[in-house]
Amino acid sequence: MAKLNITDTILRDAHQSQAATRIGIDDMLPALEKLDKIGYWSVECWGGATFDVCMRFLNEDPWERLRKIRKAMPNTKLQMLLRGQNLLGYKHYSDDVVDAFVKKSIENGIDVIRIFDALNDTRNMKAAMEACKKYGGICEAGMSYTISPVHNEEYFVNLAKELEKMGADVICIKDMANLLLPYDAYSLVKKLKENVKVPIHLHTHNTTGTGDMTYLMAAQAGVDIVDTALSPLANGTANPATEALVATLQGTERDTGLDLNALAEVAAHFRTVADKMKAEGILDPKVLSVDTKTLIYQVPGGMLSNMISQLKQAGKEDKYYDVLAEVPRVREDFGYPPLVTPTSQIVGTQAVMNVISGERYKMVPKESKGLLRGEYGKLPGTVNEEVRKKAIGDDEVITCRPADKLEPEFEKYRAEAGDLARCDEDILSYALFPQVASKFLAEKYAEKKEPAADENAVRNLYVQDLSGNF
Repeated sequence: MAKLNITDTILRDAHQSQAATRIGIDDMLPALEKLDKIGYWSVECWGGATFDVCMRFLNEDPWERLRKIRKAMPNTKLQMLLRGQNLLGYKHYSDDVVDAFVKKSIENGIDVIRIFDALNDTRNMKAAMEACKKYGGICEAGMSYTISPVHNEEYFVNLAKELEKMGADVICIKDMANLLLPYDAYSLVKKLKENVKVPIHLHTHNTTGTGDMTYLMAAQAGVDIVDTALSPLANGTANPATEALVATLQGTERDTGLDLNALAEVAAHFRTVADKMKAEGILDPKVLSVDTKTLIYQVPGGMLSNMISQLKQAGKEDKYYDVLAEVPRVREDFGYPPLVTPTSQIVGTQAVMNVISGERYKMVPKESKGLLRGEYGKLPGTVNEEVRKKAIGDDEVITCRPADKLEPEFEKYRAEAGDLARCDEDILSYALFPQVASKFLAEKYAEKKEPAADENAVRNLYVQDLSGNF
């Protein structure tokens, strides 16, 4: 077997999982030159919640952040997370907006785009995957991992084959809730390696305390790449620690080839950043604890905290275990959607409402109706038709690709943004988060007090031959 490749999440998922994505670019820059020399397969640094948080809380332009990271890390592939037709927002965007966003992401420095859909509806991944290939990115197609009567090994093998046919350069098993147990990981990776030719990338967290063991078993089965985080922001709700896995595999056939001393130098910087966030109350030590309830109820940590908050607001905290028991029932009624954004929030909120109202589906929020109406895509299993009827009445259920119902909208966003937007990147920021971007862009250009240069013409484009570099 070849060496095990590592993707480090220190610049994105690690602090998104532990500290609400609050590391700013100024706290990243001092470490980037050393990070660039480590020898990672890639570094995940963008996408997910970073885009929104940059503008909403950190007063940063997410596009400028990406360009700064690219300039500081010329030798490492930069990776981002993209929610298929949802991009980085919370609704489906038209194909022309998806195309423009992917194009600009690659132009500004992204090499690898991990594209996934909450329902594993490949129709919702198609436009983003095609755009990624068209503009020269590495297309990593993600499979949202979950366990249910319809989500078994055969399901994921067939899904991987379909994604490979659609042009995926890499297949990612995206285990967002740390539900993939070690021996199951060994078996699934083995089956995938037998059935698809592209590299297999495994992503998990350490929420349930099994992440390290899952990676070790996957490495034995031949997984090509895994996601880890440098130790100051690893474990708990974040990903397993980079250094621990590197040390474990040293001298074996899966030796990562990474230098523990070099990793320690970069980790020292991020330890000071983590300490600062702890002092400011941004990083709650609770996120570091193991929570095996996830294995029992299959409820990801973020979904759990959201439900607890809703119960507190309703003064019904004593109903906590009733809600946990209701979650799997709602999930079954809704056709077993994987519990990842946004379906985790939809199922969790519905479970809370079913319990506190005293009658199941007496209250049905618009998001639940949208899910049952097919607005988010095809649900994996069979929907409880009585529940659907109670929720949406005689409304027509969408069976086509949801985005087929959307007219092109990039020019509409350009017109809406008006003078606020000085380049295509600004228009895309506005398209994804209109209110947040409007405020941010108004302040950004007011500070400059001069016309912005045409940012499209001054990109420091980064080009390298990535063929076979897996």
